[in-house]
Amino acid sequence: MEKAHFRPIQSLPVSRSHQKPIKTNQSAQSPFSLQLQSAIQSNSKLTLSKHAKERLAQRGIEINQERWTKIEDKVRQAKAKGVNDSLVLLKDAALIVSAKNNTVITAMGRQEAAEQIFTNINGTIVLEN
Repeated sequence: MEKAHFRPIQSLPVSRSHQKPIKTNQSAQSPFSLQLQSAIQSNSKLTLSKHAKERLAQRGIEINQERWTKIEDKVRQAKAKGVNDSLVLLKDAALIVSAKNNTVITAMGRQEAAEQIFTNINGTIVLEN
């Protein structure tokens, strides 16, 4: 049986002369706490799903900016306590809100909500004013 002949493979050295300069992001230079606070504030706004917008319009439910701010604050508090999906009861409306996604999923009048069974929620927020 013949012995195998191994020859080393010669490779050329890798040239590092064409390195691209490292770009620094200005936001990376700011303190982490400022970035974190900015991210929290931008994510605290509730968005309305297409379905929720339609339901609010169909049912003539109007929620002013002051009430939206209160709802956003309470949803943020609920999220901090581990709530993912919540029922938000207002004086004249009921909203199903995904705290996890900061999205209003659907809306209905309070009378209509009185006759419903709500499933897949793990928190309720009551705002009577």
